[in-house]
Amino acid sequence: MKSSRSLAREWPYARRRTLERALREAAAAWFAARNLETSRTMPYCLARGEDWPQNILLPEVTTYVQGEKSRCERAGTPYPLHKYLHHGLSSQAHAFNLVGPLVVRNDLQPLGEAIAAHGVQWPGADAKVEFEFEDRSVFNEDSGQPTSIDIVVRDERGAPTIFIEHKLIEPEFGGCSVYGSGDCDGRSPARDHGLCYLHHVGRTYWDRMDELGFADMLHEAQPCPLAVHYQFFREALLAIVKGGTFVLLSDERSPAFHTVPSTGGGPARGLMPYLSTFVPPQHRGRVVSISVGDVVDAIRRSGRHDDWLGDYCAKYARG
Repeated sequence: MKSSRSLAREWPYARRRTLERALREAAAAWFAARNLETSRTMPYCLARGEDWPQNILLPEVTTYVQGEKSRCERAGTPYPLHKYLHHGLSSQAHAFNLVGPLVVRNDLQPLGEAIAAHGVQWPGADAKVEFEFEDRSVFNEDSGQPTSIDIVVRDERGAPTIFIEHKLIEPEFGGCSVYGSGDCDGRSPARDHGLCYLHHVGRTYWDRMDELGFADMLHEAQPCPLAVHYQFFREALLAIVKGGTFVLLSDERSPAFHTVPSTGGGPARGLMPYLSTFVPPQHRGRVVSISVGDVVDAIRRSGRHDDWLGDYCAKYARG
């Protein structure tokens, strides 16, 4: 009989830690090449949170982000910069480095091309992209952290139409904090909403589930899918309620959200194929997944961003 170690080497799906290791090494090398001060124990992370601009490829993107944050603060609206934006593997920094140059140069065509290739209608030449979107009214989130989206694409009228959640090395969608804190036993409240503390305090997640047919797909689910995959359902519901499309943008080298066996011929696995089975058939066309590689390839084909694309690929271990 083969040992467990031997059998582990025969597992046909990728391992997420392989990507994380490659990204750590690339980030550490990128920082070192620029003589940037990093954490003594984590050479892939800058020394201090306020050093985050050194984690951004283009100065004009840093200026744009700082300007948007100031504009939102003056308007009394949030523009949250993540606590670990200075980390070399920060997904927010990665979004700024991949999509930010397209925004500041008013060249969204590569992003539109990558998204449209997956059957999503792009708003057109007048589309605008913004980072960090929320709308507390959708789920009556009158306090606490509301459902938020990393990137939103607006049409010529300013209406949000594409809602993009971005993942780099994350192993999952975020779970429900009530369940995580031990204040919920994880039973599905699809039939009895009163089981859900958040429903009790006025959040309308389960009402929206009912309206859009999601609850019908969850009746037999045990435990409650929202307990572990809370973020996915909130964001997909928000996009659909707003009349748009939810798009997951994730690194194709990570098996967390999509993976296929290296031997070929086997089924695709990952959270997106799995969680999509809980989306009612009439809405499945509005829950889509694209890869970082799709966007990188579209940017490369455009030929308009060669001045920074090589640096991006070095920073994020893309050959």
